[in-house]
Amino acid sequence: MSFQEQLQTLRKAKGLSQEKLAEFLGISRQAVAKWEVGQSYPDIARLISLSDLFKVSIDKLVNDYEENCRLTIEENKINYIDGRIIDFLCRAKKSTYAGKGPEGKPSRPNSHDLEYVEGNLKYIDSYLGGEKFSGEEALWKDEIPVWSMNYIGRVLDERFSGSFLKEVLSLVSKENPYRGPVIYQNGQYKYHCIINGEFNWFQGHEEIYFEDIKVFECFFHGGAIK
Repeated sequence: MSFQEQLQTLRKAKGLSQEKLAEFLGISRQAVAKWEVGQSYPDIARLISLSDLFKVSIDKLVNDYEENCRLTIEENKINYIDGRIIDFLCRAKKSTYAGKGPEGKPSRPNSHDLEYVEGNLKYIDSYLGGEKFSGEEALWKDEIPVWSMNYIGRVLDERFSGSFLKEVLSLVSKENPYRGPVIYQNGQYKYHCIINGEFNWFQGHEEIYFEDIKVFECFFHGGAIK
């Protein structure tokens, strides 16, 4: 269930009109209406208020998932991909694109390639384009591919900030080792990332808003390789 569907369901279950919900949050009815049709997205303060009102976690409120495919990164749910590899992946991401790491020799015409190596582990991020882009991140252990993630995204508005995106991606964690955190805000920029599945098989998307305007979106999917 998407955020807008979740919001409508929770609001109606509590017997609230859009006007009453807006009054509780201290905003206009039009703002609530835009949330419920997916035209805009609440900031972190409003998400916290919605979480408190409906007695659900922010994670459940913003994530688009069925209960049986909820994201949990736990040692006993990671098959042959161990915690050491996920730790390495996070360090690699923070050291390459997010950390403004140097690009290597293009592996394809006009591609951007970034590589990070520790011992027998190797990470390569290779992408094409700029404002509209697609690419793949992959991991090798002893030169054997073990995991990959494909992504495609685009800039939607001139108010997009590449620096903010890098700031978000530098916050990648072992609990959410894909792009950025579930929710993050700095000033007028807001970011959220929605995941379905687990590290071995997942799909997701991320968005960046400047105030109430969506300025960036990216879709990704991936999993373990055998």
